[in-house]
Amino acid sequence: MILLGVAIGFTVLTVDMPLLKGEFAGVIRSILFFAIPLVVYYLVAKPFFHAIFRKLSWRSVGVMFFIALLNLVVTVSIGAIFLNTLGAESNAALVALKDQDLQQRLLFLLQSIPQLFGEEVLTILPFLAFLYVGYSKLGLSRRMSVLLAWFLSSLVFGLVHLPSYNWNWAQCIVVIGSARLILSLAYIRTKNIWVSTGAHIINDWVIFLLVMAAA
Repeated sequence: MILLGVAIGFTVLTVDMPLLKGEFAGVIRSILFFAIPLVVYYLVAKPFFHAIFRKLSWRSVGVMFFIALLNLVVTVSIGAIFLNTLGAESNAALVALKDQDLQQRLLFLLQSIPQLFGEEVLTILPFLAFLYVGYSKLGLSRRMSVLLAWFLSSLVFGLVHLPSYNWNWAQCIVVIGSARLILSLAYIRTKNIWVSTGAHIINDWVIFLLVMAAA
């Protein structure tokens, strides 16, 4: 049920639908992207729904910024190696960002917040599902179950980015998947989806702002 909810949310975000047209269609899609799987998660978890939503402490904020910085270093390093060896596809959203005016760029940044939170939901809920299967169904140790869930959820994250990178499988699995492995450490360390979401927003906004500055 969890994985189905995530799949439906992602479909609403990426597939054109007659009901989701107009000026605010992008915002509505981004909200439904995380809202649909979270509703399913609530139906499954009910009394424990709040478990992934913990209060932010100064320590967790520190983890957020550290993971964002670490991810930028790792992503740039792997991306540079990948670009010089196999070549890489550009993200269409970043390319379009170069030609936008100030108002469009500000709107883009604001709209990215619910979508990036949705990407965390798309990763963390499957992580928990895979963790459950590994520990409760396959009889793996907790450590092995966490490792299995960590890698599988990062693979899912990489694969859903295929349309954004012109179906470059190697780039999505190696570069995007590696970035996701780092970002997921924020959740594994704190068990708080707000921390991984914050790290994700910081990471992507730095990239967005660099693209804007270069343009």
